Amino acid sequence: MAIERTLSIIKPDGVEKNVIGKIIARFEEEGLTPVGIRMMHLAQHEAEGFYAVHKERPFFGELVEFMTRGPVVVMALEGEDAVAKNREIMGATNPAEAAENTLRKLYASSIGENTVHGSDSAENAAIEIKYFFSDVQLFSRG
Repeated sequence: MAIERTLSIIKPDGVEKNVIGKIIARFEEEGLTPVGIRMMHLAQHEAEGFYAVHKERPFFGELVEFMTRGPVVVMALEGEDAVAKNREIMGATNPAEAAENTLRKLYASSIGENTVHGSDSAENAAIEIKYFFSDVQLFSRG
């Protein structure tokens, strides 16, 4: 298995529910190490840029509005098969369909307010990490 990096975002609903520490602890327990962490309040143009791939989708405006309503925590996570592991820990987008003990099953309230974001591929992870972090803001496990 390869050591990878992936991006995780604790969305505004996760911050509002005060589960930041629980979510980070879960990643660490599962072998993913935060190598960069920032808390920030996304501006509209930042949310639109990050989610530009969804621009033509009917939920785009709602997504941008949600992601800008309060602070988020963005993290670069590192570990073996980090992309797949993060997605497994997060669970299905719809919390009603998410497996037991996944972050979305535990903390999400709806498809739209699903507490966490995770990169869907190693290629997108590299792009997403660069969106929020410069190289000097990232550290290595070693």
